[in-house]
Amino acid sequence: MTLADRRLDAGDDSAPVDMLAALFEARGWPVEMLSPEELSGEIQGSWANYQLRAIWRAEDNVLQLLCLPDVRVPSQRTPAAHELLALVNEQLWLGHFDIWSKSGMLVYRHGAMLGDDGLLSLDQAQALVETAVDECDRFYPAFQFVLWSDRSPREALESALVDAHGEA
Repeated sequence: MTLADRRLDAGDDSAPVDMLAALFEARGWPVEMLSPEELSGEIQGSWANYQLRAIWRAEDNVLQLLCLPDVRVPSQRTPAAHELLALVNEQLWLGHFDIWSKSGMLVYRHGAMLGDDGLLSLDQAQALVETAVDECDRFYPAFQFVLWSDRSPREALESALVDAHGEA
C-alpha cells in the first residue's frame, strides 16, 4: 500500500497540496509537486487532457485550482470568446472561466477558502477536481464552436448544452 493509499484510507484531512497529490497518485493520474505550495497534474476529460494546477496560499487559507483545457484563443476571435465567457460564467455556481491576456489560454479557476486549520479533506479534494473537470467538459464544445466555426457565442453555448443533454 502506497503512502497515498494510506492517507486516503485513513480519511484524515491533510495539507491541501498533499491531499491533492495523494488523490492524483491513488487514481494513477500524472502529478508533479512543483513546490510545497504548488502541484501540477493531468487528467483525461471527455474532450481533451486537462492540466490541473493547485496553488496553496497559507496566509489566506485559500487553495486555488486551475484547470487548463489547452484551448488558445486566436486574437481575431478574442471578442467572441469574451462574449462566450460572459454567457458561460452566468451558468456556473462555482469557479469561473478566464482567458489569460498574455497567452490567450482558456482557464477554469476556482478558489476554495479552507478553515482556520488550512486542511483539505478527501471529499473536498475530489469535489474540487471533479467540478473543474466537469465544467471544462461541459463547456469545451462551446469554445470550440466559437473558435473554429461561424457560430455566434450564444449559438455555440446553446449547441454545446443541447449536445451535452442529449448524451446517454
